[in-house]
Amino acid sequence: MKTIDELLAEGVDGKRVFVRADLNVPMADGLITDDGRIRAVLPTVKALADAGAKVVVASHLGRPKGAPDPKFSLLQAAERLGELLGAPVAFAQDTVGPAAHDAVNGLQPGQVAVIENLRFNAGETSKDDTERGEFADRLAALADVYVGDGFGAVHRKHASVYDLPARLPHYAGYLIATEVGVLRKLTDDVQRPYVVVLGGAKVSDKLAVIDQLLGKADRILIGGGMVYTFLKAKGYEVGSSLLQEDQLAAVTEYIERAEKTGVELVLPVDTLVAPEFPDLSAKTPGNPATVLADAMPAGQMGLDIGPETAKLYASKLADAATVFWNGPMGVFEHPDYAAGTRAVAQALVESKGFTVVGGGDSAAAVRILGFDENAFGHISTGGGASLEYLEGKTLPGLAALED
Repeated sequence: MKTIDELLAEGVDGKRVFVRADLNVPMADGLITDDGRIRAVLPTVKALADAGAKVVVASHLGRPKGAPDPKFSLLQAAERLGELLGAPVAFAQDTVGPAAHDAVNGLQPGQVAVIENLRFNAGETSKDDTERGEFADRLAALADVYVGDGFGAVHRKHASVYDLPARLPHYAGYLIATEVGVLRKLTDDVQRPYVVVLGGAKVSDKLAVIDQLLGKADRILIGGGMVYTFLKAKGYEVGSSLLQEDQLAAVTEYIERAEKTGVELVLPVDTLVAPEFPDLSAKTPGNPATVLADAMPAGQMGLDIGPETAKLYASKLADAATVFWNGPMGVFEHPDYAAGTRAVAQALVESKGFTVVGGGDSAAAVRILGFDENAFGHISTGGGASLEYLEGKTLPGLAALED
């Protein structure tokens, strides 16, 4: 795929450059709680603006139902982008309507505009090729060149990700080039020992990547809500913990495969439990208790890996040459259940290997828990995209950037 450096060498002065970014930032009470994805696209936007392009930034936010919804507006993200750029950013209150055209037509070389949430138009996410294509045609009218830099969306066959690049000269932005380079280090040129840490709520979200990694990783450490399906498959009581009974057969098969192939599949030896899920808004004490993983009382809910497991996982990461981590170890948003996730993050910080935080909640946890982002080899902006890449899937947004 052609890169933004090639585009800059060709010259962009006065050209309208459409940048498909990922500004899908977490929001609470109308405020951005983590601006990591906005900061991630800054190098691309700034390089284009500095070169005299008229930069049109577009993204989705959340999952509106194909129509405008104020709580999913990109206005806050546009204002934050302007603050980070140190320059005004125009904001269009529609996607391809009069406001978008006015905002783009009003740009001078070196200026930036953000158009409203792409998912306010049903054509963005439509499964109908014609409807999606019609929306892509209208987006193409806003630009002369396309730059894909929204890595968190490249696994989606959406109009702005998949169809639009076919209608314009297209290039990969700095973020996508970096993300792809990192993922190749996890697939094509892996330094060993290669250790993978998987957490998060649902084991069903990780089955495909576990299937692939059983033939590639040296160790796989399991935590988060998904681990209780593994513990149940081992015959342990899991109380009222998150459990996907329909995945027990698949998990059992993976446990057996790991043993046969020599992959070290590591499960918790202890876990933090409480009678119920904590109130995350109040941050009231959860009164957790630590129990052995094979001795969880009925009626209790597992909410984090225990202290002995945290030590165990840190020891399993200590000699790693490559680490990929996707998914928190517990309910890290509550202080009583953040220790497991903190311990994994700290082990990555102390690692001498190449460490990758695989986006999503893991990236959010690193920031919320106060870690220096520069202490990790790479923090991905796309959890789902990273996983699908490791699963060996063709990602529509990357395929669309290929020549």
